[in-house]
Amino acid sequence: MSKEIKKDMKEKNKGGRPTMYTPELASEICADLAQGMSLRTVCKSDERPSLQTIFNWFRKVPGFVEQYEKAKQESADAMSEEILDIADDGSNDWMEREHGGSISWVTNGESMQRSRLRVDTRKWLMSKMKPKKYGEKLDVTSDGKALPTPLLASMVLEVEKKEELEDDIE
Repeated sequence: MSKEIKKDMKEKNKGGRPTMYTPELASEICADLAQGMSLRTVCKSDERPSLQTIFNWFRKVPGFVEQYEKAKQESADAMSEEILDIADDGSNDWMEREHGGSISWVTNGESMQRSRLRVDTRKWLMSKMKPKKYGEKLDVTSDGKALPTPLLASMVLEVEKKEELEDDIE
């Protein structure tokens, strides 16, 4: 990192949160992000820089944005593991109700809806972080690679010929 960047980023530290970029601190933050934590949650700790400081690093530290993006993509896989835990956890699905002196068990709709929301939110985020792996659109023909133009052109010509033949038959 250049001296100018270090100078720009250096703020007076009065014993508060760290503001100076270090590769070690960036690696710790990205490791937490890769485990599925949000940046906001990572930055809540007093031992970590504020969100604003991280945003400054995005603009000023070469390579940090790429490191962050990779960690966020890795977090999509961590979220897939969380989804399994959420779906398998039925601990709050039932609640005890007393009615007319008798006790019965009823479904806890609020808890079930919250679990559904947690799963759906993670699925949506995963589809944005790693669209090829978790996105809705499946590419079963080209493995994500662009089709060669001659192949597309020949396919179009073939369709046009079929249409002409159908018109001639009618």
